[in-house]
Formats: sequence, C-alpha cells, structure tokens
Amino acid sequence: MSNTTPCLTTVGVFVASDYSALCAQVADRIDALVRSKPDAVLGLATGATPLGVYAELVKRHREEGLDFSRVTCFNLDEYYPMSPKSLHSYRQFMSLNLFDYLNCKHWSVPDGRPSTFPQIETLCRDYEDAIRDSGGIDLQLLGVGRTGHMGFNEPGSSVHSRTRLVTLADVTRQDAAPGFGGLKNVPTQAITMGVGTILEARQIVMMASGAAKADIVRRVMTEDISAQLPASFVRLHENAVLCLDQAANG
Repeated sequence: MSNTTPCLTTVGVFVASDYSALCAQVADRIDALVRSKPDAVLGLATGATPLGVYAELVKRHREEGLDFSRVTCFNLDEYYPMSPKSLHSYRQFMSLNLFDYLNCKHWSVPDGRPSTFPQIETLCRDYEDAIRDSGGIDLQLLGVGRTGHMGFNEPGSSVHSRTRLVTLADVTRQDAAPGFGGLKNVPTQAITMGVGTILEARQIVMMASGAAKADIVRRVMTEDISAQLPASFVRLHENAVLCLDQAANG
C-alpha cells in the first residue's frame, strides 16, 4: 500500500449536543454489546475524552446491573518506562476511573516497566497473542490526538504496524505535561497497539470532544488517508463511527 490513499469516507458520524450526551451515546454502544455478548472483548482508551463514558458505565453497572464479569478488556497503550504503581501510569488511570468499580476480572494494559529491547519485543508479541487468543476485539474505543495519533501511533505509523515501542511527538508530550508537573517529567516513549492491531477490531468508535479537537477531526475526515495522519486510517474500516459533541464538530 502506498503512503497516501485518496480521500474517502465510510465512517458514520454522530454529533451529540454536548459532552454529557456524547458520553451517553458511546456508553449506549458498549452497553448494547455487553448485554448481547456477555463475553465481549473491549479495546479501551485513556485520556480525558472517555472519562464520561467510564463514569456512565460504572453507573449502569451499579444501578442497572450491567455485568462485566465475562468481559475482557485490552488497553491501547502505556507510557515507557512506567511503573504500574505510578499515579501517572495508564494502569492506575484505568483502575481509578473504571475497573475499581466494575466486576471485570480480565483486563490488561501494556507493561511499561523498564526492560531490555528483546524483552519489550516479547512483551509486545505476547500482548498481540493475548488479543488474538481472546477471539479479537469486538469494539475498540479511540480518541484522537492533536497530531492525528490514535493510541500512541504518531505520524509516520504504518497501517500494518503492530504493538510496539514508539517515540512520542513533542506536541503529545506537551499536552501531557500538566499532569506530570512539567514537560521534563513526561516520558519520551510509550508502548502502543499498532494501527494494524486497531483496524482488526470488529467495530471502532472514535470520540472527540471540545473546540480544540475540531481542526484535527476535520483533517482526519477530509484529508487523504495517510501515515502522516494515523487516525485517518479508521476510514478504511468497514464498521467505524466517529462520535463528536457540537464543539468538536466545528
């Protein structure tokens, strides 16, 4: 495949009135999947955008009995190096914002603990194998970063890329800096599912919220599909939806 594909759009676009309505809409999709397939496999994302979705799922678990006991979850990425016990780790993020409040017993986040490169390669292969052995991801939840990244697949990521160690773009690190107490404390690398891994999900739901995301959403949906804009690869997927609030819709 060439590095650039002519502009095309097969992605359904749903625009909610505000962030609360957006999160309810995305939670509805996950809710429906889990109720129809109790052993569903979910791919999950971190960051501010899905927080409202996770709060809504916790509420439905608590108040409506939404059962996650047979669900398996795989997270997109983790900073490297990163102790799983660090408050900056995505493992802690997912614990504090979702899994501490659900009856989900099977969830995984890439291992960001310091390792040799051969060990990292093995860990990444093992993560791919675990996804495959689970039957594959039924629904992958995504955000979109200001560089056009999904997961931590920064510009230049191949459509065929798999779970691997990557170097983070300066913009991505700058966006994360407030949570780390300054740019100097933000890791320069991360482990992420690859674009190819993501595109193997049976359904993809990409979220974007707020006026700051309006420009990158427009570019992802209208410019040529390219490795320089990795989130644009979702437009190659046969069952992908983009869920926005009004502000992100521009």
